[in-house]
Amino acid sequence: MNIDMKYTIDVMKDVLSIHSPAGYTEEGINYLKDEFDKFGISTKMTNKKALIATIEGEDDENQKVIAAHIDTLGAIVREIKPNGRLKLLAIGGVAWPSVEGENVIIKTMNGEEFTGTILPEKASLHAYSDEVKEIMRTDDNIEVRIDEFVKTKEDTLNLGINVGDFVFFQPRTQITENGFIKSRFLDDKACVAAVFGLVKYLKDNKIKPKYTIHLYMTNYEELGHGISYLPEKTKEVLALDIGIVGATQQSDERRVTICARDSRTPYDFGFRKKLVDLCKDNHIDYTVDVHFRYGSDASLAMIQGFDANFACVGPGVDATHHYERTHIKGIEETVKLLVKYVTE
Repeated sequence: MNIDMKYTIDVMKDVLSIHSPAGYTEEGINYLKDEFDKFGISTKMTNKKALIATIEGEDDENQKVIAAHIDTLGAIVREIKPNGRLKLLAIGGVAWPSVEGENVIIKTMNGEEFTGTILPEKASLHAYSDEVKEIMRTDDNIEVRIDEFVKTKEDTLNLGINVGDFVFFQPRTQITENGFIKSRFLDDKACVAAVFGLVKYLKDNKIKPKYTIHLYMTNYEELGHGISYLPEKTKEVLALDIGIVGATQQSDERRVTICARDSRTPYDFGFRKKLVDLCKDNHIDYTVDVHFRYGSDASLAMIQGFDANFACVGPGVDATHHYERTHIKGIEETVKLLVKYVTE
């Protein structure tokens, strides 16, 4: 199976470069729409501004949804402090030590951008000695140092920065010569890229899917409400999300992970077995894992009461919700499974 991984990785790099924390995803969604347009694939926007691209299949009665999310972690300005620095409220599951020292962009309501850095209030070892090492990083003592001469709240307000402005973390994407991909927000932009790897394969090989498929690009998954609507004839929802690489996990950066259970629910056994059999029959490197601090678009949709079968797959990713890492091979194995899922 000849997957165009250069194209797939190029899409991944593009979407990683677009800031898209949940609640501020319009630019990312517009990029995805333009990319679907290049392939002549029709799209529509939900009221919540998620994007659904549809490819007609041989069977139009038993339709399938493949979902991936463009939204990421980030933050929003919670308070302007008397010294002009910013208190934050996290968007999604951010652990403050994971972004300490990260460079950020503050985006104002009128579109201006200012740079800054996330720091604890007591950051200097020279100034605060061992207290710097011991103090917990919390919502109340993490701040943004703005790269402007501000000393008071009024100084910051005069720049045009205000409560409610979004704060973007820099992704710092790097790809090594041996195929490792290091970046923030591989959750879930590696999976968004896998969707386009699937699309490119179908178009290059003039393949019509066995079933009509809806490629659902959600924009609020990190906040737990990505899918709020399903096309009427949807029978299955396959979420694309990351496999958790860690000491007690089975996921591997070079394989596609098939999730058996997450923090909310087991996934359907028959659907999972079908995916495992596709991997076995087609020599796709895979593993099965349980994610006990994790939910996907599929499981979150099901607990809302949608009547569709559901499963979740994706490449193994190390240090999730931190400075993440995967491997090109893990993304490629994910695309291979998607191809077999929509054609067999």
